[in-house]
Amino acid sequence: MSALSIATAKEVFDLLRDDLAAIEQEFQRQSASEVDVITDIAKYLMSGGGKRIRPLLLLLSAKALRCETHSRIRLGAVVEMLHTATLVHDDIIDEADTRRGRPSSNTTWGNAKCVLAGDWLYMQAFSTALEERNFRVLDLLISLTQQMVEGELLQMQKLGHLINEEEYFDLIYRKTACLFAVSMQLGAATVHAATEIDTRLAEYGRNLGLAFQIVDDVLDLTAAEEVLGKPAASDLREGKATLAVIHALERGTGADREAIRTVLAERSFERVSHAAILEILHRHGSIAYAMDTACAYAEAARLSIAELPASDAKRALLWVPGFVTTRDR
Repeated sequence: MSALSIATAKEVFDLLRDDLAAIEQEFQRQSASEVDVITDIAKYLMSGGGKRIRPLLLLLSAKALRCETHSRIRLGAVVEMLHTATLVHDDIIDEADTRRGRPSSNTTWGNAKCVLAGDWLYMQAFSTALEERNFRVLDLLISLTQQMVEGELLQMQKLGHLINEEEYFDLIYRKTACLFAVSMQLGAATVHAATEIDTRLAEYGRNLGLAFQIVDDVLDLTAAEEVLGKPAASDLREGKATLAVIHALERGTGADREAIRTVLAERSFERVSHAAILEILHRHGSIAYAMDTACAYAEAARLSIAELPASDAKRALLWVPGFVTTRDR
């Protein structure tokens, strides 16, 4: 790693504050529809908070390559619109009641309206991206959408079943890391960056996205419900085997494996408690294993941009992996 110092959270916020505010305004402008329910759902989701990490990555990628145009704001709104559309659809698929400590949009407006609002947001994201008149941007967004939909369908097929690590990483790449990688590549597309630069930035996004999702999955198992803003251990309740669970399944006793299988198959903690599953995971070092894996991907993200020229944006990109692996929600 170069001697370049890692930025502080305050430095990153100061660097991006104005651009992130501009992206929020662009999102509001682009998601305003003559049909009130679409605007209402979009506003509700935007006001729910969230880390804005995808537009943040796009901004840092563009800034690291000296982009000064409005493209970074427009495309920042595009990735946030795409992300928001996927949240709407995910909540319907997962039959979620809450999102970030508030009723999920489908609880408030119903599934039918939310499916259509999510579809509208998806198309509006593409319509906004089209204003760039850049085929590379459209190519990235089409491929991303296909990967995310395939990921969701693959996950549905595997619910309640045991999967191995390779299958897990394929799933989380499609569902999460692909959007992180594309956010970085869209930043590169604003300046028509060389293929080598695009590849390095995509690798950063991929590694960071994998780290982000592994941490998310660990927090789902270990964090308190009031911190998460949703029911704890929802993944297990939905029949999803995540990295720590896969690790424990491979190393556990017959009784351990049977307990985990029971929860995954029944999608409830009626016969085996959440506490009993946590005890198994801690006994086999499975939580620590998952966190170590996340930290390894976070460090790989830092290494992927080692050759980028020194800048405030690069210092900020070196900060993000630490933020991702130490957050509590």
